[in-house]
Amino acid sequence: MQPSDKALVPFVSVDNMMRLIHHIGVERMITEIAAQIEDDFKRWESFDKTPRIPAHSPHGVIELMPTSDGEAYGFKYVNGHPKNTSEGLQTVTAFGLLADVYTGYPTLLTEMTMLTALRTAATSALVGKYLAPKNASTMAMIGNGAQSEFQCLAFKAMCGIDTVRLYDIDPAATAKCAANLQGTGLKVVSCRSAEEAIEGAQIITTCTADKKYATILTDNMVGPGVHINAIGGDCPGKTELHRDILLRSDIFVEYPEQTRIEGEIQALDPDHPATEMWQVITGQAEGRRDDRQITLFDSVGFAIEDFSALRYVKRAIEGTEFFEPLDMLADPDDPRDLFGMLMRAK
Repeated sequence: MQPSDKALVPFVSVDNMMRLIHHIGVERMITEIAAQIEDDFKRWESFDKTPRIPAHSPHGVIELMPTSDGEAYGFKYVNGHPKNTSEGLQTVTAFGLLADVYTGYPTLLTEMTMLTALRTAATSALVGKYLAPKNASTMAMIGNGAQSEFQCLAFKAMCGIDTVRLYDIDPAATAKCAANLQGTGLKVVSCRSAEEAIEGAQIITTCTADKKYATILTDNMVGPGVHINAIGGDCPGKTELHRDILLRSDIFVEYPEQTRIEGEIQALDPDHPATEMWQVITGQAEGRRDDRQITLFDSVGFAIEDFSALRYVKRAIEGTEFFEPLDMLADPDDPRDLFGMLMRAK
């Protein structure tokens, strides 16, 4: 019994996602996803918004991230298990779904481990476009795991950096990142400490994985005028920056209700000022004011960014071979006769 067209949902596997990325180009795809995120942030108020729904365990966290703009609904399933690396597994894996609000029918199912790496980098560089010092040329990349290369290429493509200074407590991770960035047009400097990595950097990105309160940057390491892209602190009890850095910075966030639980600002009073990025993007709030201001993007990732990435992929695969139709929905001739459909399948 052949499934009808109504039963089929486009499915993008990891293999097809990688083929799609190579077809479009990494930097171009990051830039185009960033443009979609920017457009969706401009209509921020039209979205349903809720902090992601976590299930914490001693091993890590599993989360659902839903949102809707009234026409489409999207969610992402994502985990964060820092211990996985030591077992030869990914720290983060993800998949996502897009659906039509009118019918409730799914319209896309896709891997999102690769896609999350792209959309995280796209969000970072989009914010950098608004907050980083003008003519920034050097970024320190502290934490050289799975996300690091994507971050470096995003800031190259969107913010014009030409030099990255790498540091990780594991020298093998730095060597991996440096090797992967060869031939990308970036000057790559491998460093032996976080202090060395931030020398001469106008942008500092921190992206470490340990699920604990950590101090990747101490207060004396951060001088005036830098932009800090803090993307490692993303769940309760997991931070990267000394509290005094936060007190000297102008802080920008995605969704305060989520960031105050999961981000760097969990270390501050609940009413400490934090500006929402959608307000900066729409011109309702000020971003960078001068060349001595320390700007801090306290990024934890938010469902609207995933929604934007899902919408982008749905359009990008149209008319291509970078997906397969998945027989995912029952479609009986009579919508009330699901049992009859089952019996006819004998």
